[in-house]
Amino acid sequence: MRRTYQISTLCLAAAAVVACKPEAVIETENIPTAGVRFINAVPDTGQMDFRPVDIVENTTFYNVGFRGTTILYYKNARAGTRHFKIFRTPDQNTSSATQITVAQTVVADLVDEVLEQDKRYTYILWGYSRTGSAPSMRVTRITDDPADPATQVAVRVINACVPGLCGGSADGVVDARIFTGTATIAAPAATFLAVQPLSSSTYSNVAASASSCVTTQAACYSFDFRPAGGATAGAALAAGNAPAGILQTIDLEAVPGTNVAGSAVTGLLVPRSLAGSTAATFASPGIIFMWDRRPPRTCALCAPAQ
Repeated sequence: MRRTYQISTLCLAAAAVVACKPEAVIETENIPTAGVRFINAVPDTGQMDFRPVDIVENTTFYNVGFRGTTILYYKNARAGTRHFKIFRTPDQNTSSATQITVAQTVVADLVDEVLEQDKRYTYILWGYSRTGSAPSMRVTRITDDPADPATQVAVRVINACVPGLCGGSADGVVDARIFTGTATIAAPAATFLAVQPLSSSTYSNVAASASSCVTTQAACYSFDFRPAGGATAGAALAAGNAPAGILQTIDLEAVPGTNVAGSAVTGLLVPRSLAGSTAATFASPGIIFMWDRRPPRTCALCAPAQ
């Protein structure tokens, strides 16, 4: 019994030493990140995959079709010098050998892409895929870095049109106007004239639309695209109401939109599909809306969401 007592005492002492020892601190890397997103605006071919090939991370965009809108958010990517590739998406209805061959087809090889910490980037694939068509398919990186609009909203347009697929805009050059139903097209809050195909405008700040925009569409901002030349009468090449967004509440982070101050919103004009191609069928040009900047978190004590 005495021997057992001594062993038990030693065990208690050892346990006390272990219990009093400070926990080990394991430091993890604070990874600097940027935001990236991918858009397929090629009107005469099928789906695409955008992938990092230098490191493993969740910045892959799979099965992105022409005018696809299901993955328009930014994904975090490690900042620094990066390597991305764009591949064709294989058709699951073909043989496995064919799928492997298609999946290995590189559409664009983006070497030495420098991503700055806390900046956001849009990679857009546009132009014609078919040999001999102009402008030819290419990938462009656009930096989505608007200045803080403070109590206003930053707006911008991107023209993904190609000649021949944007209605009456034979050369793809367009005028864009942004206005509310009260202001009308005759007195737009922002005007972007002669925006060239496959190009982006700069940002312009406009007053945040009224909160009634959520329930009354006439109070919202409309984006209106027309062939360049100043005409404001008749039907637009493409027109649509921008997302209003949702104001911040005590239990809900703000959703960017044109009635939420501090937001930045882009209207992307996309062409119709080329008839007979594998691109999704769109009979007319359209607009894809995206947010480029979230409003800052400022709500110390807000009203609960209704």
